[in-house]
Amino acid sequence: MKYFHINVIKMKGFIALILSIQFASICTAQKNLDYFVTEALANSPLLKDYRNQLLSFSLDSQIIRAGLRPQVNGVSNNSYAPIIKGWGYDEVITNGQQVSGLISVSKSFISNKSIASQISNLQIQGLSANNNIKISEQDLVKSVTDQYILVYGEQLQIDFTSEIITLLKKEDSLLKNLTQANVYKQSDYLSFAVTLQQQELNAAQLQIQYVFDYAGLNYLAGIVDTTVVPLQDLRLNTASLGDYTNSIFYQQFVLDSLQLVNDRALINMNYRAKINAYADGGYNSSLAYKPYKNFGTSVGLNVTVPIYDGHQKKLQFARIDLQEQTRLSKKDFFLRQRNQQILQLLQQLNATNKLIDQINKQIKYTETLISVNERLLATGDIRLTDFILSLNNYFTARNLITQNYISRLKIINQLNYWGR
Repeated sequence: MKYFHINVIKMKGFIALILSIQFASICTAQKNLDYFVTEALANSPLLKDYRNQLLSFSLDSQIIRAGLRPQVNGVSNNSYAPIIKGWGYDEVITNGQQVSGLISVSKSFISNKSIASQISNLQIQGLSANNNIKISEQDLVKSVTDQYILVYGEQLQIDFTSEIITLLKKEDSLLKNLTQANVYKQSDYLSFAVTLQQQELNAAQLQIQYVFDYAGLNYLAGIVDTTVVPLQDLRLNTASLGDYTNSIFYQQFVLDSLQLVNDRALINMNYRAKINAYADGGYNSSLAYKPYKNFGTSVGLNVTVPIYDGHQKKLQFARIDLQEQTRLSKKDFFLRQRNQQILQLLQQLNATNKLIDQINKQIKYTETLISVNERLLATGDIRLTDFILSLNNYFTARNLITQNYISRLKIINQLNYWGR
């Protein structure tokens, strides 16, 4: 008995040391979900990449418009093809030598429809990038909220375990006196002491896991911080599911459809005649005859008319038709998946709410039973094993209510994710 008592004291000291170390960094201030969500959205490299892509599409649009303006280039060609002992390039082809310095101006004439299709293509890509930003933000908010719920649930369990240990320590003092007065056997008291020790070990384990998962929450939000600040109570309400056609997930299918329509228009534009005009002026001479007079200008017009390309246009349209079939298939699957997911989550939420009500009733019964047993314990009119059993039932019920409360929050978070 003496050896066991010494080990219990050592174990309690070890647990107290762990708890003091873990709680040393906990501050009095509290952080809420909005803080972590705001940090996560601000620090996400993926969101920054999408926003830069959005800006890039705006620049691409300006590049297209700039390419429609006259293009001015300076061109200089200088060559010398010597003939040595009758060997060399044909002078009819090379003129022996050439020196030129020209200013060239060119302009492509593109129809307004073709320009509009190119600009529309960039606009659709911009809308898709903006929609990707919204989807990524929603994914990130869901992930951060799930982790916040996990950590908050562990915080509730730690608080509850602390209450249990306080309760058991109060009963421990009473039982020691009753055991010394031979009201209870030493073996009965040892059973109670083991229950207290188990709760203290559970508290230490919970605290270690809490700190680890808290670090995971900071990691998701991109926060570099090792302090552990208590989290505020999380009150999530089920958002209105609304019309699925307003969902950002469905919006992506709409944008994909617009993209395919515009791709068809771009293909049609590629099979229209293309006209390019140019003009140049400067010095261009073979140095063979009066080179000082070889200053001049030239103008030209290039016209390209597609006649036959091996039915590539038809094949490109066939490929777009396949892409449209894939889009429709994905859209139909998404709608079925979304409806099934929402129905399942609503069913789970309803079942969890009913279970929480049942557990709350059980907790009231067990609290009443413990209160009665405490009075009987003081007079020795109850077996200690029965008292320990009632305590364990209370602990189990309280743990169940916490677990189901956390499950309820996670279900609501899932519903809000699909409902937006």
